[in-house]
Amino acid sequence: MAQTVTVLGGGSWGTALALQLARVGHDVLLWARSSEFAAAMAAARENTTYLPGVRFPPNVHPTGDLAAACARSTMVVFVCPSGAVRALAEAVAPLVAEGALIVSAAKGVEQDSRETMSAVLGEVFDERHRTNVAVLSGPSFAREVALGVPTAVTAAARALPVAEAVQRLFNGLAFRVYTSTDVIGVEIGGAVKNVIAVAAGVCDGLGFGHNSRAALITRGLAEIGRLATRLGGEPITLAGLSGLGDLVLTCTGDLSRNRTVGLRLGRGERLEDIVAGMKEVAEGVRNTRSVRDLARSVNVEMPITDQMYLMLYEGKAPRQVVVDLMTRGLKRETD
Repeated sequence: MAQTVTVLGGGSWGTALALQLARVGHDVLLWARSSEFAAAMAAARENTTYLPGVRFPPNVHPTGDLAAACARSTMVVFVCPSGAVRALAEAVAPLVAEGALIVSAAKGVEQDSRETMSAVLGEVFDERHRTNVAVLSGPSFAREVALGVPTAVTAAARALPVAEAVQRLFNGLAFRVYTSTDVIGVEIGGAVKNVIAVAAGVCDGLGFGHNSRAALITRGLAEIGRLATRLGGEPITLAGLSGLGDLVLTCTGDLSRNRTVGLRLGRGERLEDIVAGMKEVAEGVRNTRSVRDLARSVNVEMPITDQMYLMLYEGKAPRQVVVDLMTRGLKRETD
């Protein structure tokens, strides 16, 4: 059944999800922080900045009016950078209708609180909405979703009926949605894979081969699993779409912003110059710090994340990062 839904975020991922929701018949309000940018999308009938060439169907309605965007919707999807989720949620909470689904499609760990995005939303929204919080994650580049390339993702919520409601709203011919009740596993997989993708890019930028990338991805998955299970996640989740699937995509795909950052660092460019020239946020840069802090707070060893922190925030040379990872003390693979 067609419904009115809201996507909060006019970047490439928000636009792609708006297009998917419209494709399955919903009336979609696509909110952008800048009213001028929303008006430009409405006039051009496409997002010429972030997804040029992908036309909007008639049932996508760009808007800069937050109250109007949220008032009638049965689902509100947060697709802003993870560092902006709390402030946006505080603005949105009084505007959302009772019973609406609250979905995070943002991937990250908040810096100060070290909380996942669903935890942040659970804090901000009152009891009427808290039980309807869900997350959407999985291997999905925005441009490919926008173009209708077959994609599979996971909708997770603590209550299965909530995850199933999100599944029904998003699922379509080229966008298959699976459900899970392991919110922690899904979110940690989505957040930490960005950090590992920066490291994979560094390996590629340094000119290392497929062996190095395979080792990096596999040991990165081990780090993600250690942290997720310590926080209460299920190991099987990390073998799925939001774990291994998203990690492989982000570490190998040319459309990955996080891998691109690492690639350019490995080739000798300065982080400040790379970030300054990017249109959208590479979450792995910000989340390297927050993931490292979260891991330390629960006493989980994450050597790749630690080395990425030293490289991004303390100026350690990329090649020395790889040397230090390879010369760590010997241990069993399952440790």
